[in-house]
Amino acid sequence: MKNFINRLISPLRYFINDSRAVGIILVVCTILSILLANSSVGLQYRSLWNTHSHFMAVLHLPASGLEWINNFLMGIFFLMAGTEIKRELTEGELSSFKKAVLPFGAAVGGMLVPALIFTAFNIDNGFINGWGIPTATDIAFSLGVASLLGKRVPLNLKIFLMALAIIDDLGAIVVIALFYGGKIYWLFLAIAALIVAALIACNYFKVKFGWLQVLLAVMLWYSILQSGVEASIAGVIFAFTLPVNKLVTVEKLIHNPVNFLILPLFALANTALFIPAHFTEAISTTLATGIIIGLVIGKPLGIFLVSKILVSLNLASLPTNVKWQQVLGMGALAGIGFTMSIFTTMLAFSSESAQDIAKVAILISMLLSVIVSVIYFWMIDIVPYAKTVQASHTHPQHNMELQLN
Repeated sequence: MKNFINRLISPLRYFINDSRAVGIILVVCTILSILLANSSVGLQYRSLWNTHSHFMAVLHLPASGLEWINNFLMGIFFLMAGTEIKRELTEGELSSFKKAVLPFGAAVGGMLVPALIFTAFNIDNGFINGWGIPTATDIAFSLGVASLLGKRVPLNLKIFLMALAIIDDLGAIVVIALFYGGKIYWLFLAIAALIVAALIACNYFKVKFGWLQVLLAVMLWYSILQSGVEASIAGVIFAFTLPVNKLVTVEKLIHNPVNFLILPLFALANTALFIPAHFTEAISTTLATGIIIGLVIGKPLGIFLVSKILVSLNLASLPTNVKWQQVLGMGALAGIGFTMSIFTTMLAFSSESAQDIAKVAILISMLLSVIVSVIYFWMIDIVPYAKTVQASHTHPQHNMELQLN
């Protein structure tokens, strides 16, 4: 009986540990959410996430399920992102200038070019505040698709993509903190600063990590929530106060809850989109066009151009066994912006119709980026094979040597 149970559980464990699992779950949740939002129970489904609680509002806490997910649960997601960033900065791929310069430069290019493209389309209308939407890369989705492509995406290219996406996350966090907050209440920011000082003091005096730090983290989140700065940023701030030797412990503790509970809830709540009858008109707006072109074309273009410049100036070098044509394909993978793009959308626009148009554009961009990436890596993979076959027909002796080897 025990062996039978183990056989049933093993595939589940494999699925949970598989890097493709998060991407698959998010796709399923997104499709399910859109279908429910446009079904006969669409109004009830959308109200499920948006119904406000007067009691929560009185306490100056998030008042709806959607707000709790975006302001509190996503803070835990940012905590995980923060631990990854700090770990890479202290001992990983970003721990030295030589290691960090290429992914850092590529990430900046991959944020700047999409932002400029979006701005060019929307500079004279009310959508300009959404310039931060196409700057994001979704780590889970992009790495998930890279894993699905197997050996067509070399390991070093995946590491490069992960480092770039981590820096991209850091950049998105800075953009959100600086440009998408509300009115600033400096008293609460001062309280938040004192709490950060208390967390650093805990490290200095070697206070055992436990409930005290967790309580301080909750207080930090509440202070930042009341300050007018985006509350989920508290997760990153808390991560940067953690001792280096606790980063992996915390990351392991929250990894599965974030990937298999928080992110699916985020997808369900934030993609409850009502697809309007005039869908083609909505998607042809400058808002949608700026997002789609920014992510699908701007991302790979910015990443490739800045990488090329840095290598040409001898400031950086490509990772081992990585070719320029693969860097361009990786740029297409980086154009998959889901979590952070939708999160920025919710902060950029108060209008539900603008939010829905932007979210649909993000989903279309994601689909196009996946299709382009898969076709592109498939094409560059078969070209060397075709040349080899042609050469073997031209040189039979070489063909015989290949077969013997």
